[in-house]
Amino acid sequence: MPDHSATSPRPLRSSAAGPLSGRARVPGDKSISHRALMLAALALGESRIEGLLEGEDVLATAAAMRAFGATVTKGADGIWRVTGVGVGGLLEPQDVIDFGNAGTGVRLCMGIAASHSFATTFTGDASLRGRPMGRVLDPLRRMGVQVLSRAGDLLPLSLKGPDLLVPIEYRVPVPSAQVKSAVLFAGLNAPGTTTVIETVATRDHTEKMLAGFGAGIEIEKVEGGVAIRLEGRRDLKCQSIVVPGDPSSAAFLIVAALIVPGSDVTVEGVLLNPMRVGLIDTLLEMGGDIAIENRRNVGGEAVGDIRVKASRLKGVSVPAERAPAMIDEYPVLAIAAAFAEGETVMNGVGEMRVKESDRIAAMIAGLRANGIEARDGPETMAVTGGAKEIGGGTVKTHLDHRIAMSFLVLGLAGQKPVTVDDAAPILTSFPEFETILASFGARFEPAEPALAT
Repeated sequence: MPDHSATSPRPLRSSAAGPLSGRARVPGDKSISHRALMLAALALGESRIEGLLEGEDVLATAAAMRAFGATVTKGADGIWRVTGVGVGGLLEPQDVIDFGNAGTGVRLCMGIAASHSFATTFTGDASLRGRPMGRVLDPLRRMGVQVLSRAGDLLPLSLKGPDLLVPIEYRVPVPSAQVKSAVLFAGLNAPGTTTVIETVATRDHTEKMLAGFGAGIEIEKVEGGVAIRLEGRRDLKCQSIVVPGDPSSAAFLIVAALIVPGSDVTVEGVLLNPMRVGLIDTLLEMGGDIAIENRRNVGGEAVGDIRVKASRLKGVSVPAERAPAMIDEYPVLAIAAAFAEGETVMNGVGEMRVKESDRIAAMIAGLRANGIEARDGPETMAVTGGAKEIGGGTVKTHLDHRIAMSFLVLGLAGQKPVTVDDAAPILTSFPEFETILASFGARFEPAEPALAT
């Protein structure tokens, strides 16, 4: 996978545009795309995946599944076909598996590899090598997995599963769909029942997809949370999957339409899973003109078209309990907050500090560089809207695709252009970002490399 830290950066500038208008479909949901490839690789027979996100993160997962012995191809019809090896049937990879910038991909794949008694070595780009893996490795160690890693449980690292994985009951200490999913994926090849207990609900794509592939999974409310129980060593059946549009990608188009005067934009076919719509709920509370049209069900997931019109926004306090439903959307929410009346306070967002970058620090620095008042605490971020002059700064993105896209959206509504030091990481999750916004009327142009603020 490309390591954007080792290539020349691609500075990009956005500037104020006229009203944005049009209709577009965003790429497939990244979370579902990762899981579809992994479960298809563990199923018997050929699965078909339509609408797979073809960003670098997901392509890294496709390459990893090939390395484990699955056949993964894309047809001329655009449909991906995966012939799986069966639960417990992975082959030992011939080389190190490089996940590039894909944190979700590598953490979930560790769960899959953990139940096999061979060694697997994982690495990633400079950003991913700095991100902590301990929260996934801790439960895997309890299941009998040997781990050889850098200090702090950082990549590169190697896993070697035991001859017989030990099923466990694991109470997730910090809300994390990645940890939950890694433990459940490991449990697929463990004898007996593996149980994950969540005290705070997180996105449930893994549970839904496991059930769809025929896994023995049960979900029960228990005191203090929800228990997810998985019966191990049960065959998975091949499936046909349609991946809905990624709400985390749609978020940038939605906020752009809200803050650029006169805009009217529709984003089609977006996933509306209740654990993924926290941003929409928040923007509605802020006064956003957002309507959901053509609601429907696709593969067990709620989907709809989102129509957005430019709006006068007001600051709000976002409750901490909403964080799991919008943890990836806080950067672009901060951009909306910059154009709202009053202060917007985001609570319970400490998880942002261990994403592709310390997103709280990156956002605060970028906002201030563009004339916007912002402050932070260990678990909070606050933005004051209504600055007289927004823009004019250069933002250091820290190889983080969401930081890059957020500040490019800021430039579309600011009084002065906004420059990001490197737009290349956008390819990891939303390759069509510039193309779609340009079709709406947005203005982007290459910028000269400069010392980032």
